[in-house]
Amino acid sequence: MKTHAIIAEFANPGELMHAAEKVRDAGYRAFDCHSPFPIHGMDDAMGLKRSPVGYIVGGMALLGATIGFTLQTWVTTDAYPLVISGKPMFSWQTYIIITFALFVLFGAFGAVFGMFRLIRLPRLHHPLFYSERIKRATDDGFIVSIEAGDPQFDEEATRAFLTSIGGTNIELVRGE
Repeated sequence: MKTHAIIAEFANPGELMHAAEKVRDAGYRAFDCHSPFPIHGMDDAMGLKRSPVGYIVGGMALLGATIGFTLQTWVTTDAYPLVISGKPMFSWQTYIIITFALFVLFGAFGAVFGMFRLIRLPRLHHPLFYSERIKRATDDGFIVSIEAGDPQFDEEATRAFLTSIGGTNIELVRGE
């Protein structure tokens, strides 16, 4: 059976936070922390960078506004120019509603699809699901998992490291 990861359990959120800092400082990069609720400051403890979702949303929103404004300009000035009540061909004030609607629509699509892409969803199965202990993270468990794909991963050395930082119930996650 192939080894996918190693997991260790910690007693409370504070210990999990300190463990994340120690794992980060030890040079591991392919690790994650699992808890039943968000822990303030965990991103910094794990050394995670700011999410690029905001830039994706901003870019998509501007793209949507540009498409909406450009399409309306082209339609009213070139494709179907109609002079109604002496209105000028290019009347940008009337374009604002559709421009704003496409701004919001494209921004929302950028948020949803950008987030899905960055967190690699949909993923119907993760190798950590082979572990029964990982299910405790949804109720009362505080768990650190280090993936076998990490360059520093070595079964015995990683197990000894997790024990040294206070991890209990250490388990190698193996599966197909």
